[in-house]
Amino acid sequence: MAPRESLDTALAAPDSKRRYVRRLFGTIADRYDFITRFLSFGRDRAWKVRLVALAGVRPGERVLDLACGTGDIAFEAAARGARVVGLDITPRMIELARAKPGAGRPLQPQWVVGDMTSLPVLSTSVDVITTGYGLRNVPDLPRALSEIHRVLRPGGRICSLDFNRPDAAWLRTVYLSYLTIVGSTLGWVLHRDPDTYRYIPASIRRYPGAHGVVRLMIAAGFADARHIPVLGGLMAIHLGTKN
Repeated sequence: MAPRESLDTALAAPDSKRRYVRRLFGTIADRYDFITRFLSFGRDRAWKVRLVALAGVRPGERVLDLACGTGDIAFEAAARGARVVGLDITPRMIELARAKPGAGRPLQPQWVVGDMTSLPVLSTSVDVITTGYGLRNVPDLPRALSEIHRVLRPGGRICSLDFNRPDAAWLRTVYLSYLTIVGSTLGWVLHRDPDTYRYIPASIRRYPGAHGVVRLMIAAGFADARHIPVLGGLMAIHLGTKN
């Protein structure tokens, strides 16, 4: 049997990261909601509600929720009367979203397995794009932002929630050390593999951080690109509009 690819090697290039992320999220899908609640000190759900509110989702709008996971954001947008499609690269996430208790509501999201860097969506056909923890996990962030810009109509909005990479070196060290220790422990307890959730701090180290994402959004053509600090700046919500 060939040795398993190391975490650093897996994140070094877009193709290897795409393979790693697809395999990783297939492994953790059934524990995904627990992990996001645990690592956010129970605030994850409230952050997602705030995300949809900041996106200004209105009845009848077409919303595309990328890296939708088990559907929290998609269901929240649908509850506001939007026509929602949730897209995720992991088939098991889509299965879990379809099976959630909220699946009996009148306005139901549609669910699609797909890649954020090659969206199966017509150009200028979407009013709002949301994503929770999606931009950090995508293998090619500039390409994903270009795709998001392509499918949004003029005046369409993007709203993204994700971990931040703090600017202050001391805070970044403490933050990433905490996530590494907790992630390693959870990975061992839940999966007998410490790398499972050690992926989170590893991906943050390679992430451009809140200000860097704003610069990439501007380069992709978004106007009014900005971020709102969350949890004292350890998390961030990004917003932008397509001209």
